[in-house]
Amino acid sequence: MELRDCETRLNEIAPAGFYLALRVGYAFPEAELNRLNSDWVDMYTQHGLVVQDPSMHWVYHNVGYVRWVDLKDDPRDVVGMARRMGLTYAATISYNTPSDAGRRSHAVLFRSDRDFTDAELHEAFDMLKALHVDASQRSLTDAELEAIRFRADGLLIKQIAAELAISESGVKARLSSASRKLGARNAIEMLAIATSRRLI
Repeated sequence: MELRDCETRLNEIAPAGFYLALRVGYAFPEAELNRLNSDWVDMYTQHGLVVQDPSMHWVYHNVGYVRWVDLKDDPRDVVGMARRMGLTYAATISYNTPSDAGRRSHAVLFRSDRDFTDAELHEAFDMLKALHVDASQRSLTDAELEAIRFRADGLLIKQIAAELAISESGVKARLSSASRKLGARNAIEMLAIATSRRLI
């Protein structure tokens, strides 16, 4: 399953906006999809709310979903700030397994018209879980990362093949596989994604 495959349905479930982050490690996700209101993002960033957000505290201690109305310990009134910006109903979803070495996927969903149904939250959780598991199975190999690094350094396919002592078609196969795993449409996008995820 790809992020793009889920976007349409997540827009229906969370018409006031959503943010989805896959396999967040120390600080950065391997992939993300941000459809949040820019005013909310600006305020959230300017006030450094990520460290005060009760939903983010919940993410790192739970698997499943929670409606923001059920969150406790919100000294900065993050929930109230969201409501005042028209993000009246919110839910957070989190998923990881013990074998993920600390990597966790999560999503924040907003509506302004009504609360989320249990069915919608179950569906969103199932999507997040599928994306998380799929991403973990599509980790880049050392050979693919090596080929990407050479490409990022400006080497041509022919030069990479000489450096690695493999055929040009072998280099192309590694780059093609890496591009597919990263969900890139072309080589430039592949390098941009790899750089943004700090893979190179």
